[in-house]
Amino acid sequence: MEVTLIDKNSYHTLLTDLHEVAGNRIEKHGVQINLEKIFGKKKVNVVTDKIDDIDFKTQKLISNTKEYEYDYLILGSGAEPAFFGVDGAEEHSFTIWSYDQAMKIKKHIYETFQNASTETDEAKRRKMLTFVVAGAGFTGVETIGEIAEWKKKLSRQFNINEKEVSLKLVEGLPKILPILEDSLIAKAEKRLNKLGVEVFTQSMIIKVTPDSVELKDGQIFNTNTLIWTAGVQGSSFAANLGLTLGKRGRIQTNEYMQSVDYRNVYVIGDNSYFEEESRPTPQIVEAALQTAETAVENIESDIKGNDLKGFKSNFHGFMVSIGSRYAVARLGNIKLSGFFAMFMKHMVNVHYLFGVGGFNVVWSYIMHQFFTIKENRSIVGGHFSYRSPNFWMVPLRLFVGFKWVTEGLNKLPDILEDPSNIFLIPPSPLAATTGASTVAEEGAQAAEWGDALPVPGFIEDIMEWFMNIFFYTDDGDFTILASVFQTGMVIAEIVVGGLLILGLFTAIASIVSVIMGIMIWTSGMAPYEMLWYLVAGIALIGGAGRTFGLDYYVMPILKKWWMKTPFARRNYFYID
Repeated sequence: MEVTLIDKNSYHTLLTDLHEVAGNRIEKHGVQINLEKIFGKKKVNVVTDKIDDIDFKTQKLISNTKEYEYDYLILGSGAEPAFFGVDGAEEHSFTIWSYDQAMKIKKHIYETFQNASTETDEAKRRKMLTFVVAGAGFTGVETIGEIAEWKKKLSRQFNINEKEVSLKLVEGLPKILPILEDSLIAKAEKRLNKLGVEVFTQSMIIKVTPDSVELKDGQIFNTNTLIWTAGVQGSSFAANLGLTLGKRGRIQTNEYMQSVDYRNVYVIGDNSYFEEESRPTPQIVEAALQTAETAVENIESDIKGNDLKGFKSNFHGFMVSIGSRYAVARLGNIKLSGFFAMFMKHMVNVHYLFGVGGFNVVWSYIMHQFFTIKENRSIVGGHFSYRSPNFWMVPLRLFVGFKWVTEGLNKLPDILEDPSNIFLIPPSPLAATTGASTVAEEGAQAAEWGDALPVPGFIEDIMEWFMNIFFYTDDGDFTILASVFQTGMVIAEIVVGGLLILGLFTAIASIVSVIMGIMIWTSGMAPYEMLWYLVAGIALIGGAGRTFGLDYYVMPILKKWWMKTPFARRNYFYID
């Protein structure tokens, strides 16, 4: 079997995050994933080409320079804005259906604030600082929310009074976000009002000019900025292929996601029109994924001669963000708002991205959304995004490394002299009654540096159970495994300390440092000084060896080698 993916772009765009680009929250690499990265080690031929026509009878895809034959075709060319015949809407409004369009909005808003800061004509200035979003579905609400957050910085940057900026969300239906319950709609409206957004419902736009937006009730908004999110339709490319259409340029399919005209042509996502319980499948991400799964499973079944399976939707919920820190969501019968709704939105994105590009893409998403986010615009503010130079961590790295090496070297002579002399593991409770392990008890007492850190009772019970199995004999003495464990701990102290001093594999050494500290604590033999090891180990995990350490030289070489391995590429287990 040979699978070929043809797209006019060499990348996959996260359309649901484009509003964050338009609102200057994330950059290009936060919404685009190279197709070669996704399919580099998969059995998929990735072709960058623009298909101009399809001959369904000869089963050929036709581009300007080449023809591609197929046995089965999955058509998923997406959607485009629907303007519903509104006079001037297509010519004089911005849309947000691609990365380039989002960047165009971002650039326009920035330049508008910049120009308004020097505009002395009050009417022109007011028009420049009026921003209108048409359509209060998910995209419209999320877009106006991002602009509302960004306007605060732009107003400060260009010395503009925030009260001069007018944000208007216009919806023709009686309420915004009509797919959600009234209680969530009310919360969304409250949040929009708090951000300074005026919401206009039952307000049909009938005319758009370069300088104004006219409503059916006669209101006119003088503005240079209209962002159109009032609806979508199937792509004009798919709609003009000559296949039977449903509504809004979407191709009519049967329950198997097959075109009603050709059984070997499957249509998915926004291109597909199929009514389930008298309602068309919504043009959302989950519908695209599930229709695609149905198509792929049915192609496989058809090849094997098995029965086809009808489409059955299973939508888990709907979420819409309003700015970077607030969202409303419905997950099944659960309704969420605020922090928890925003958290769930991120988790859903992580789940989706893991399916697209595994660990690599998820890591990139987390970095963009939490650690490199602009102007503290994340769900946790800027607490994760503030960056400090790693060289401030060098003294701490050297100190912790020196302490571990010193502890290990102090114990090493006792290990070499008599490996059976156990002093890092507390003696068995039976030792006091049988007289066994006297030497170990004395060694353990000598090893203590003062009062031990308290250990919760349930952890003591777990450790007692563990030691009885692995470290204690029935007569209260120590097993051979106890001697091996103690020797390993001493060697680990020296190795971990040495790695920290050298700044080599610092993250791994720091994690092991924390683990060793936890092990010593749970044994009931950790002094309060062990808190230094635990806290410092956590602080050093973030790459302290990249400054004045061997990691500066070694890690780039290892990273380059690792990224070329088939395992890493096939499983996306690497970081760009």
